[in-house]
Amino acid sequence: MVRIVLVQGDITAEPADAIVNAANSSLLGGGGVDGAIHRKGGPEILAACQDLRRSHYGKGLPTGGAVATTAGRLPARHVIHTVGPVWSREEDRSDSLASCYRESLRVADELGDRTVAFPAISTGIYGWPMEDGARIAVETVRATRTEVEEVRFVLFDAHAYAAFEAAVGQEIP
Repeated sequence: MVRIVLVQGDITAEPADAIVNAANSSLLGGGGVDGAIHRKGGPEILAACQDLRRSHYGKGLPTGGAVATTAGRLPARHVIHTVGPVWSREEDRSDSLASCYRESLRVADELGDRTVAFPAISTGIYGWPMEDGARIAVETVRATRTEVEEVRFVLFDAHAYAAFEAAVGQEIP
């Protein structure tokens, strides 16, 4: 069973085999976590994403999908890019959000990565309510068969940390 660790901090500074990027479908950088990963990771990440766009993802990476690139200057071997859904009151997109976590773990398994750092996918500018996003993230990681040994949820602020702590159901030292 995968060990879940919570960290309040900056995902771009988190040493792990893989850092998950809450990317937009273009894979070419953006705001929030995506922009920070591209800025701190350097031009190697953008070049790898451009290659992916030219070869397999001409129309962009679909929501819920995941793909890996180099981590550039980040303290990781890989960046796993995943596209979270935009939250909607009218349509339940929970399966798409869960797919981001499942597919990222599948890619990590393919790469032999054993430690994976996740942000709170879709809870920023995509508007997903933090408590629900935390519940879906934790439940999905716990339910997914994987060779990953440790998942770190690297959370930007105290509110996100508290939501994930509640979802985990126990205090994390």
